[in-house]
Amino acid sequence: MAGLESMVVEEVKPTEKPVDREKTCPLLLRVFCSTGRHNSPGDYARGNVPQNELQIYTWMDATLRELTGLVKEVNPETRRKGTYFDFAIVYPDMRSPTYRMREIGVTCSGQRGGDDNKTLGQVKFQIGNYLDISITPPNRMPPPMRRPQGYINNRPY
Repeated sequence: MAGLESMVVEEVKPTEKPVDREKTCPLLLRVFCSTGRHNSPGDYARGNVPQNELQIYTWMDATLRELTGLVKEVNPETRRKGTYFDFAIVYPDMRSPTYRMREIGVTCSGQRGGDDNKTLGQVKFQIGNYLDISITPPNRMPPPMRRPQGYINNRPY
């Protein structure tokens, strides 16, 4: 019987190439905001979308902090320090005619956080998906901290 060997290999993640915003055409990001909760995935069914749409032209290297700033520009009540922005991607389910939602990060006005520098590309956003943002004012409970998801939910979409 031959000897059993094992080898430890360091996984090298490819670095994200910076987008030249002068030469690259921006994408249309359809954002839906609601206070205190996410919109239901059912709100996106059968070609419908929620009423509260915000259209943003941006690039795949846009960070959640950058998107937070753009939402605050058009929505004055979200500018207060301590306002939480809970981001989720809404995408079509390939196995059924419904939509699914996957949370991707949380930012907070006036505070730095671990999700601030996540880009659309890093969270596997695809052109055509929607962005759903639950906005929680500072006088309400912040969104519950999510447990890191297991390997089952970390598959690319």
